[in-house]
Amino acid sequence: MELALTQAPDALLVAILGPTASGKTALSLALAAHLQGEIVNCDSVAMYREFETGTAKPSPEERARAPHHLFDIVEPTGYITAGEYARKARQVLAEIKARARVPIVVGGTGLYLFAGPQRSEELRARLGERVARKGSEHLHLILRRLDAPGAQKIHPNDTPKLIRALEVCLATRHPMTEGWKQGRDPLTGFRILRLGLNPDREALYQRINERARSMFERGLVEETQRLQNKYGDSARSLASLGYKQAVQLLRGEISRHAAIAAAQQAHRNYAKRQLTWFRREPNVAWLDGFGNDTQVQQEALEVVGRS
Repeated sequence: MELALTQAPDALLVAILGPTASGKTALSLALAAHLQGEIVNCDSVAMYREFETGTAKPSPEERARAPHHLFDIVEPTGYITAGEYARKARQVLAEIKARARVPIVVGGTGLYLFAGPQRSEELRARLGERVARKGSEHLHLILRRLDAPGAQKIHPNDTPKLIRALEVCLATRHPMTEGWKQGRDPLTGFRILRLGLNPDREALYQRINERARSMFERGLVEETQRLQNKYGDSARSLASLGYKQAVQLLRGEISRHAAIAAAQQAHRNYAKRQLTWFRREPNVAWLDGFGNDTQVQQEALEVVGRS
């Protein structure tokens, strides 16, 4: 059944929130089919080319079912800031709106919903020198002083995000979390409907464990080896979940069994942080279940129909 959307002063934008492995891709495809939608990626690792097995990107068959945007837009050795992503996303959203179609923003990286200041190479170099001398924990301590709520959302060892958070604080002279609050609805010309997936926690963890195991079975280690051979340590996303554990396995630091277990644990911890993050988002219509559940998809369509 096609849903007829009445013309409104502001165009509809659907944002699908939820932890990793909660079925966001499946829900986005179901909505796109009914809403004449186009899917816009908001996951940081999925923006990188050549990173496939460990990213859970939509398959070629899934991408053929609806237009997809902002996947594979960054070179493996490149880097994109939240602000740079936001500017690209605004352009894509404007183009989708001009086609009278519905943008469906999907991903697990809440940071990329915030449009921050331009990247400062000079400041980033200075912060990088601090890390080299004193370690990433030193940057985390500085961030706790400048923006304690923001520091709670970033792991002390996550150097790229720590540098970006401090860059935002120092460039704007305001806490990064203040920018998030001001920037949650930075778009004009859209009415934003947030749909949140909230599956049972134990069922989610079981799915996460199976997905992590499947990644290793489908060639995550071999892909990681190819990326290492081609780019070395300059491929930033090799430090992301799954790839990090594959790198440790290739270095002989841990066994295959331990690598899989570590990847499962890391993904479960990430899902917990995502849920904490997204629950702070205002005006989310939470859906109890996974995005590939037909009942959840129907509930989502009903929420859209009432919006």
